[in-house]
Amino acid sequence: MSGAGNREAVFATRQSLGIMKAKLKGAEVGHSLLKRKSEALTKRFREITRRIDEAKRKMGRVMQIAAFSLAEVAYATGGAGNMNYEITQAVRSARFRLRTRQENVSGVLLPAFESYTTEGLGDFAMTGLGRGGQQVQKAREVYEKAVETLVELASLQTAFVILDDVIKVVNRRVNAIEHVIIPRTANTISYINSELDELDREEFYRLKKVQGKKQEESAALELEEKNRKTAMPEVRDVTVPHNAEEDDEKDLIF
Repeated sequence: MSGAGNREAVFATRQSLGIMKAKLKGAEVGHSLLKRKSEALTKRFREITRRIDEAKRKMGRVMQIAAFSLAEVAYATGGAGNMNYEITQAVRSARFRLRTRQENVSGVLLPAFESYTTEGLGDFAMTGLGRGGQQVQKAREVYEKAVETLVELASLQTAFVILDDVIKVVNRRVNAIEHVIIPRTANTISYINSELDELDREEFYRLKKVQGKKQEESAALELEEKNRKTAMPEVRDVTVPHNAEEDDEKDLIF
């Protein structure tokens, strides 16, 4: 049995034993649930890691294409400065928008970002009408894909950071229950059982001593009674012989 420092300070009673057994059962159930939660979160964490890697590779390709498209616009329009001014003046409201939602993964709320474009806005319809209009439209489409990729990557990285922190906390709890709470509770139960067994042995020994003492007293009383009966003298019946002459004398007197 482990030392006193690796168990809880409780009195060795039947009630304490029941409490410790209930606590051990609860700890085992909690450990099982947290273990499954950790496995589910780890599985999702690995999936997000894989998707982040794919999104980064995709982002590299998309940003490269976007850079070439911007260079084509600058070449077709005779310089990027003039086109930047025209685009800035043509924009009236944001066409590219973002919405957020939450996804529940084993009790953990992960934010997710979704990008969408508003329909019916033709702010760039007349941009580049003189020259370079085709390149401007192509660059706009390419940069829309680039922004969508960046939003996807931002959503994945946010979920990655949150899951990383939650998994660390859950794993710490699992390890604490597995290596601290369960062994300590089990040691406490073993200690209580050993103490109760010792008390039962002491009670049994005490009862045997009491029973033996009573038997000794009973035997002593029986022996004393036997000795008393043996020491008493034997009483015999003495019959007085009948004297006829005395009877005759009594009759004469009275």
